[in-house]
Amino acid sequence: MIVVIDGPAGSGKSSTAKAVAAKLQIQFLDSGALYRVATLIFLNADKDYQTFFDRLEESKISFHFKDGKFHAILNDQDVSDEIRSMEVSKHVSDVASNPDVRKYVNDLMREVVKSNVYIADGRDLGTAVFPDAALKFYMVADLETRAQRRYEEVRANGKNVTLEEVKQNITQRDDTDSNRSSDPLKQADDAILVDTSDMTFDEQVAFICQKIEQLISQQKT
Repeated sequence: MIVVIDGPAGSGKSSTAKAVAAKLQIQFLDSGALYRVATLIFLNADKDYQTFFDRLEESKISFHFKDGKFHAILNDQDVSDEIRSMEVSKHVSDVASNPDVRKYVNDLMREVVKSNVYIADGRDLGTAVFPDAALKFYMVADLETRAQRRYEEVRANGKNVTLEEVKQNITQRDDTDSNRSSDPLKQADDAILVDTSDMTFDEQVAFICQKIEQLISQQKT
C-alpha cells in the first residue's frame, strides 16, 4: 500500500511523512531526495546534459529509512547531506522537470513500493506517479511559513544562507514546478487538503495518522 503527500517546497511534506512513518511503523520514501541525487549527478557532470544522462544510467542509486532519517546513497556513498546544499536546490526543479529524469525516478519508486507499506512525499505523486494510491494528501502553507521552515532546516545543516535567498528559491521553484510541461505540481482531485500554516507539527502528524489508521481499519472490516 502506498500513501502519498504532495505539495510545494517547504510545506512540511518530508518532515511530516517521516514522523508518520515512524509513528505507524511503515516505510518512508522521499521522492524529492531522489531528484536531488539526480541533480547532484547533473552538477558533477558540469551541467552538460549528454554527460549527465550517461552518468545517470551508469549510477547506482539506493536509499533506506533509518533512525528517522532518509538516507540517499549514490554509488555506495551516502550523499544525504550533500543533496541539501543550496546549489542543488537552485537546480533541482529544472532537472526534475526533464521528462527523461522523471521517468527514471518514477520507475525506481514504482519498483520499490511493490512490497510493504510506504508513505511518500513529492510534487506529483498523487497525480502522475501513483494515481491509484490508497490515500492522498496535498499539503500547503503560506510563503513566509514555508521559507522560515526551509531556512531553519538549511541552517541546521550548517549551510550559510539568508532567509531572503531561501524565499527567492522557493518562489522560483513554485513557478517552475507549477508550470512545467511534464507532470506539473497540482492537487489531485481525490487528495485531502492540509493547510499547515496555522497547525503545529504534532497536529499535522496526528491528522494524517488518523486518516491512515481509519483506512487500515476499514480495509480489515
